[in-house]
Amino acid sequence: MKTTTETAEVLNDLIQINNDRIEGYEKARQELKDEDADLKTLFLNMISESQKYKMALATEVSAFGEDIETGTTNSGKIYRAWMDVKALFTGHDRKTVLNNCEFGEDAAQNAYKMALEEEDIPSNVRELISEQKASLRVSHDEIKRLRDAQA
Repeated sequence: MKTTTETAEVLNDLIQINNDRIEGYEKARQELKDEDADLKTLFLNMISESQKYKMALATEVSAFGEDIETGTTNSGKIYRAWMDVKALFTGHDRKTVLNNCEFGEDAAQNAYKMALEEEDIPSNVRELISEQKASLRVSHDEIKRLRDAQA
């Protein structure tokens, strides 16, 4: 049986990914133009989604008696720095912002996939992770659809 500390580490990794996602969408909202109100609203919904998931994961970590992660991943920080550099050269058009968002959504899917590959995670935790991954997949597909619709 996986120790509670190891399970909490997996959950904390997912909390960090959701923190990355929140910061990424906040940054993306800032990069958009006023006429991109539809995307700004969508990104606000995705920020809210990750805040909700983060709280559910944190509740489980707390139940294990472990500390809850509050930061972001190093790769998330690198990703946001890359968005800054890329924006200098490519501007803040919808397609670029959506491309960057899809990159982040791919990272989130990968993190959740890796979490589900961990053995001996309690079934209730596995179910929570699986449900969040499925919901995040819907968000990923929406970002991809919007990106592909850009000229």
